[in-house]
Amino acid sequence: MSDKQSGGLAKTLEPFVCGGAAATFASIVIHPIDLAKVRMQLYGQLNPGKPVPSFPTIISNMVKSDGPLSVYKGVDAAIGRQMVYGTARIGLHRKISDLMQARNDGQPISFAAKTLSGMASGSIAVCIGTPFDIALVRLQADGMAKPEDRRNYKNVFDALIRTSKEEGVGALYKGLAPNVLRGMSMNVGMMACYDQAKEVVAGMLNDPMTNGPSLPTRLGASATAGFTAALFSLPFDLIKSRLMAQKPDPLTGEMPYKGVLDCAMKIARSEGPVGFFSGFSAYYGRCAPHAMIILLSIESITNFYKNTFY
Repeated sequence: MSDKQSGGLAKTLEPFVCGGAAATFASIVIHPIDLAKVRMQLYGQLNPGKPVPSFPTIISNMVKSDGPLSVYKGVDAAIGRQMVYGTARIGLHRKISDLMQARNDGQPISFAAKTLSGMASGSIAVCIGTPFDIALVRLQADGMAKPEDRRNYKNVFDALIRTSKEEGVGALYKGLAPNVLRGMSMNVGMMACYDQAKEVVAGMLNDPMTNGPSLPTRLGASATAGFTAALFSLPFDLIKSRLMAQKPDPLTGEMPYKGVLDCAMKIARSEGPVGFFSGFSAYYGRCAPHAMIILLSIESITNFYKNTFY
């Protein structure tokens, strides 16, 4: 392969490689927060009528009962998920946005166009990465179940293999509908809103962004994107977690939820509208740092990638 061909391939792969690396790094850093978020979301299902413990209480109880390493339970599934899902959603969004901008004579695209790009890339990425999401949720939820009800998966691959053998391959796509909705809303809230906020913050700070956005611009835009990503996607994330973690009733053999709408209606009836935002503190605490780590580290990763391969 000639230098020109290898350079062209490296440029094509750049948003995927750099986006996936940044997403994986961010997930490792915030995994304990993500684990606490899932446990807060499932608490209402496993303990109806009881108040949901706070984020610090969840973490401290885990450390006391299972040791410090328990806060990283399921991290292998989180890494696998981001290597697939994170790579696809960030890389596809950048590719689609660049194509839209090229068709717009190189001018910045509208927020509506950014939203469409975020929705398209988010939904495609979810369809690719859902099996790892199933494994991640189950590994995280297993520690909350009674000892006799635990699945006791050894690792992410054991979870994937056993789920497909015991429940069929279709079980790896359980909760796909809310996951697609979550992926779309998350990508709009994070990627599309970041692109838009970057332009607004740059204007407020008089940042010409000649060689890319300055650090204050990236900090302001990424903090905004973290909030909008959490606000837009939490209800769908909650439904997704409930559907993915559910088990058949030992007496009737029926699942607690029949689908997305049934799950949403039962949450509304038993927990009220506020129930859809259960665990918002932990979820925002996860989304904001996750978004900021990705959007800040991706610049350094991209520069290293260009210096290495171009």
